[in-house]
Amino acid sequence: MNDQANSVDERFETTAPATLGQWSRQDTTWMLGLFGTAIGAGTLFLPINAGLGGFWPLLILALLAFPMTFYAHRGLTRFVLSGRDGADITDVVEEHFGLKAGALITLLYFFAIFPILLIYSVALTNTVGSFLEHQLHIQPPPRAVLSLVLILGLLAVVRCGEQAIVKAMSLMVYPFIVALLFLAVFLIPHWNGGILTTASTLPEPSALLHTLWLAIPVMVFSFNHSPIISAFAVDQKRRHGANAEARSAQILSRAHVLMVVMVLFFVFSCVLTLSPAQLAEAKAQNLSILSYLANHFSNPTIAFAAPLIAFVAISKSFLGHYIGASEGLKGLIVKSGRRPAAKTLDRLTAAFMLVVCWVVATLNPSILGMIETLGGPVIAAILFLMPMYAIRKVPAMARYRGQTSNVFVVLVGLVAITALVYSLMA
Repeated sequence: MNDQANSVDERFETTAPATLGQWSRQDTTWMLGLFGTAIGAGTLFLPINAGLGGFWPLLILALLAFPMTFYAHRGLTRFVLSGRDGADITDVVEEHFGLKAGALITLLYFFAIFPILLIYSVALTNTVGSFLEHQLHIQPPPRAVLSLVLILGLLAVVRCGEQAIVKAMSLMVYPFIVALLFLAVFLIPHWNGGILTTASTLPEPSALLHTLWLAIPVMVFSFNHSPIISAFAVDQKRRHGANAEARSAQILSRAHVLMVVMVLFFVFSCVLTLSPAQLAEAKAQNLSILSYLANHFSNPTIAFAAPLIAFVAISKSFLGHYIGASEGLKGLIVKSGRRPAAKTLDRLTAAFMLVVCWVVATLNPSILGMIETLGGPVIAAILFLMPMYAIRKVPAMARYRGQTSNVFVVLVGLVAITALVYSLMA
């Protein structure tokens, strides 16, 4: 076993970046695909959720945003890369921790991601229906028909294969980035200090820590793209072999810089425009920041653009989460003892996703938010704690031991999990 572990270590020994090939179009596509999975509809609520705590907690969260997201996702990528060739996250868990642990983690992985896919199905149907009715003044078709058409459209992209999904997401990112930039710049003339009114008074240390404790999960999941990390790592390993870890780190770092700069510019532009009381009002009305700004300025351009931006945001996040959810479902089927042909497995997975997403989108249940919250601690455990545990226990990851970033990732993971559990019990 040790010889095997050593061979794995040798195979994945990091090569100096100078020996890597030049940055390619495929690397850019993955960078934008990672951005697309992470930055979705949740971004449109982030200025409200992050800004309510005041200036100083928001500033600290802004400084922590890059290290929180980069080190955690790099750890999960390294974990997948430590497995055998072609192994996704469910296979690597089984390889390192055994059959029972592999089956349990696969089950949790699926049930943490799949509800988010259902939520996007509902949100997409609501967004398009509202846009047809209020902006285009067209009577939308019956909800069952509308939801079926929308989900079939997205699954048509899925049927083209994983690379087509990532490419479609990367293309959808461009208008989203332009829209975020446009809105952030549009608000600059309207900056009136907003959240800066809370900057003159330093909060009590206990109050500051409590605010940060509850706000960290918001920031963590606003940049979360763990559902696509497994597919990303597998593709990097196939393309770059022994250089996969170095190239993955480059792609992740650039994706995270893009995420953090773009989103924080948008967030600060919003909170410098709106007062804490207005942010609280938007939260009480359960509106995204776009909807609140459209009402606040009575601006027809924002009112028309908001649902289009939301549509793009939800669609690309749906595609990214589909990769993770389908990976988990396939893993469950295989680990149950059934081993259908690859094409049959793909068709069964797509059929299951279509039926369940369509039914839930048609029924429009309100319980989905609770399901997403329940899945939060599981995602945090898989993203933050599992790779760090593997670094301590798995020989193939021994070379990552002793890094300060490991301690940081564990601490952030524990903070996120305890805050989520506290929110559920409060």
